[in-house]
Amino acid sequence: MSDVDDERFHLTVMAGGRAMMHGWWGKQSTAEHQYRSWIGSWGCIEGAQIVLTERGDSDGERVIASWPEA
Repeated sequence: MSDVDDERFHLTVMAGGRAMMHGWWGKQSTAEHQYRSWIGSWGCIEGAQIVLTERGDSDGERVIASWPEA
């Protein structure tokens, strides 16, 4: 049995104040790879914001990376 939480890392693409796409991964390295890939794929959308978060045990989510940087 695996101790990996398949929904620990959450990636979201937002544009115009609405979520356009999202996904979850269990490994940080995979989520970070997808984050960079999504910048290349979806970063051309006007007003796009791409955010990678990590779900904690009891303290909600923390932002790992955000594009474009504020």
